[in-house]
Amino acid sequence: MSKSYKIGQIVPSSNLTMEREIPAMLRTREVHLPETFSFHSSRMRMKKVTSEELKAMDRDSDRCALELSDADVDVMGYACLVAIMAMGKGYHRESQERLHQVTVDNGHPAPVVSSAGALVDSLHVMGAKRISIVAPYMKPLTKLVADYIEEEGVEVADFVALEIPDNLEVAAQDPANLLEIYKRLDLQNIDALVLSACVQMPSLSAIQKVEDECGIPVLSASVATTYQMLTKLGLEPRIPGFGALLSGRFAG
Repeated sequence: MSKSYKIGQIVPSSNLTMEREIPAMLRTREVHLPETFSFHSSRMRMKKVTSEELKAMDRDSDRCALELSDADVDVMGYACLVAIMAMGKGYHRESQERLHQVTVDNGHPAPVVSSAGALVDSLHVMGAKRISIVAPYMKPLTKLVADYIEEEGVEVADFVALEIPDNLEVAAQDPANLLEIYKRLDLQNIDALVLSACVQMPSLSAIQKVEDECGIPVLSASVATTYQMLTKLGLEPRIPGFGALLSGRFAG
């Protein structure tokens, strides 16, 4: 009998995409591999993607981790990349350690993955030294994301900032538009393309198409989070159709 895993997500209150994309990937995995999954979320208030709201929201993450720990989830994902990055260089390590300790203290220890840490760690797994990114944020926040990634040893050669401040409007973006948006980037001599450096901007249906078209490994924050969750669970991080990272090429 295959084992079922409980996937916990800490999400901004206005986030819609991670509760769509992560289940979509893991349901696809269920077709090919024996494990099954259920999905559970706790929410932090956030409507506008500004530094002030992001910092206020992050303070709620401990409560969310405690709530999900009450459900004895098997792994927990902090599903807001820019909230972590806005708190300072390397903050994903501090956040993941603190939230994990919340689960330990509650008697239901669970590994914690942040989308920020997952993206950085996955780029290292792929051996990516130079990348380009697409993000929905205003330019200052997009630059903050690029600087955070560069502090972790990966050069950001170019970025596109779509400058959409309202988080619900970000979620409403058509991922098909990314098939043209990515062409605005400098793709010369890059090792990977981050098609959505944001867990709220939908990109899942475009990832494999763009990768096939440009010949460069393509990933997103949600793909990286899924990869790292599966790795933390000790499961094969392989799901066909969602780009190089989940192709099985980088399975431990």
